[in-house]
Amino acid sequence: MNPFSYNYFLGYINEVTPQYVKIHFPSSSLLGKFHHEGVNYTGGNVGNFIVVEGEEYGFLARITELNLPDSERKEINEKAIQQDTTVFHPSGKAELLLSFSVFEPSKTQKTISKYPCIGAKVYACSDAQIAKYVEEFGKKDSEENNVYAEFGKLTSNDATCNISLNSLFGRHCAVVGTTGGGKSWTVAKLIEVVAQNTNSKIILIDATGEYNRLPSKRCSVGDDAYFSFKGLTNSEFCFLFREHSPNTANALCEAINTLKLIQLKKLDNGIKLGKNISDINKIIADNVKDFTNCDFDINQLSIQVKNECVKQGTKGTYEEDNFKLGYCSHLISRINMFLQNPVIKNALGIDNKNSKIEVLEMVRQFLNNDSNDGDTILRIGFEKLSYDFAIREIIVDFIASFLLNYSRKEGFKENPVILFIDEAHQFLNKRISADDDSSFYLQNIDSIAKETRKYGLFLCLATQMPRDIPIGTLSQMGTFIVHRLINEQDKKAVENAASSANRNVLQFLPILGEGEALLVGVDFPMPLMLKVDAPINKPNSSTPKLKSKKAL
Repeated sequence: MNPFSYNYFLGYINEVTPQYVKIHFPSSSLLGKFHHEGVNYTGGNVGNFIVVEGEEYGFLARITELNLPDSERKEINEKAIQQDTTVFHPSGKAELLLSFSVFEPSKTQKTISKYPCIGAKVYACSDAQIAKYVEEFGKKDSEENNVYAEFGKLTSNDATCNISLNSLFGRHCAVVGTTGGGKSWTVAKLIEVVAQNTNSKIILIDATGEYNRLPSKRCSVGDDAYFSFKGLTNSEFCFLFREHSPNTANALCEAINTLKLIQLKKLDNGIKLGKNISDINKIIADNVKDFTNCDFDINQLSIQVKNECVKQGTKGTYEEDNFKLGYCSHLISRINMFLQNPVIKNALGIDNKNSKIEVLEMVRQFLNNDSNDGDTILRIGFEKLSYDFAIREIIVDFIASFLLNYSRKEGFKENPVILFIDEAHQFLNKRISADDDSSFYLQNIDSIAKETRKYGLFLCLATQMPRDIPIGTLSQMGTFIVHRLINEQDKKAVENAASSANRNVLQFLPILGEGEALLVGVDFPMPLMLKVDAPINKPNSSTPKLKSKKAL
């Protein structure tokens, strides 16, 4: 790598600021593309990379602005530009991106301790040099920790981008952009490169079913799979049935415990009226250890809540409590409405679980399968499940809770797992309202973003509306792959989450083409504008076409 050859010369530095340098080009002919010794150079046009020579350090910069002096603008014409090399003396503005050692140009660093000096020479940068720098981003000391994958090409000069996968996902990743910008293709490509180059397992939450062509283990909640309620805690049942009041929540928990005792054959029935309170309490205390993952007949839940509407009598037995029955009536009605809904029955496997796959059990088997059978991707689809009672959001939150607890037990330390959530705005920043106007917040995905990096559970969110993602979650994303964004609130959401050094390049977002994206991240010393390569297995995200009457 010889970045300071006179054959690549473009101009001189005439102004230096903390973030920018200004360049004097002796001739406008130096700005065009050229070839030297079979190598392509893009010259000095806007968006192109340049190299600035220093005494000990060289500097990589990107041209952001070009102009002519006022005195020369009147003389501009096609003939003068093409033939005259002395009349026009353009000037330019370039953003400083990183520095590198003059003696070892392949070693880069992000620093503000060194700057070029006035009069420093500016050179064109080759595709090979940029590609080498990109490959250095996120490089670790140990070679075995450096996993690279060809992800795309830079839009400025078609330089191949071999991206470090540890840099992409090590601090979580977010793929954002308006519909039609190429977001789904990018997610499919990310899944593809991880599966091809690593042993890490991937769990994909597919909200719309557009990744059904992806080779993977698969299930679809509400179709061939269900979510089992038996693994839920009592507090999660309160969440499921939107019960927040302490009195009614207590009745619900007591009803669930009684039904579990019936399942364990410790009680013959759920009728408490007239029974000895001490005897019932002893049975509960002796068997509470068996309540975890205990199944029960959920269809009897509303009846059992009514059976729990009792109080302590004078003889140490249960007596009727009409007052308790009165304030539990709304809970009984909600349980009946909830469990009689066909969507809910289908999602929870009520009455037909024998013909379906249990989702969490499938996740357990997938995570525990260490064989090299190629099953590294698990797609959990929600395209067949309706939005009734916010059941989709609740089930995804419960799946996230399972993975969160699994990671806390250090189950992913040796082989990290990546959780992809497509259409993440459907599942984050959601709250479930109870009758008393209080709310339950879905927070498990947010908790994954905040704490599981050190446990080896990485998160990749894909959304077309980053403004709907909590800013606390977005701020945990170490890498952003940003496709075209037009809405000002969406742009501000990404801007607030990105570092201040990367905000200047966000002005390119409204003009990005299909499949083009801006890659910014903690482990990427400079933002990269690239064209993402098409995945082998393309998502089913094409737009249906209008047809003329003649064609019908």
